[in-house]
Amino acid sequence: MKKKGNPFLYIGGALSAVMTALILLGYFWTPYDPTAMESKKFLPPSAEHLLGTDNFGRDIFSRVLEGAGTSFFIAVCVVLIGCVFGILIGSLCGYYGGLADLILTRICDSITAFPSILLALVIISVLGNGTYNIIIALGILFIPSFARIVRSEFARVRELNYIKSAKLMGVGTGRILFSHILPNTWPVLLSAITIGFNNAILSEASMSFLGLGIQPPEASLGSMLSDSQTYLKSAPWYALGTGCAIILLILGFSLLAEGLQRESKTV
Repeated sequence: MKKKGNPFLYIGGALSAVMTALILLGYFWTPYDPTAMESKKFLPPSAEHLLGTDNFGRDIFSRVLEGAGTSFFIAVCVVLIGCVFGILIGSLCGYYGGLADLILTRICDSITAFPSILLALVIISVLGNGTYNIIIALGILFIPSFARIVRSEFARVRELNYIKSAKLMGVGTGRILFSHILPNTWPVLLSAITIGFNNAILSEASMSFLGLGIQPPEASLGSMLSDSQTYLKSAPWYALGTGCAIILLILGFSLLAEGLQRESKTV
């Protein structure tokens, strides 16, 4: 029987690849200096300024590239922190169980019981603004979600016959955890990483929108969207360009996550 195609995976992968390529381009080159203020305020989109200019005469396209790059960098770091610590905690809890599993599970449940964005704002208010403080705050909040996924997968796989055989043969615990069990969790974990990446971008944009994230003059999609509200009638392209960038970035990775979930179910 011929396997059905997965349009979510193809479309999401293509859109994510295009957005990632533009973000990487923005790290090395932008049409204009994203922070340079000029007298050409509120110019509409044109060949000279693809997305127009803002209230300070800055090129919106250049700032969108820089802002998307900042969001991308923060999301990668946040997911990396959440994934690494989540795997370590979840693997030990799922494999050994017992009192340590109960305590760590309750701590994770306590963290997830609070609204994530509210808890992030509390941490930021203590640590202060800044890119690395945002990464630390969001990274801490992302650990429980990864830990719970890894824990459930490790608890399931540890009961399989080949794991029991490995124990009887005297295979070390570390090798069992990371060479035998962990590879079997990747289909589920990869989908969780993609979803977590989306959530990290949205969280960073939300915090910057509220003025508690990336601070001017550094570009951020959230703060740009917040600034553009004042000029919706006089310069709608400001909000449109910034909003479309956020939507396309989120949509691409959302479709990719859905595609990966469907692929994992068919394996």
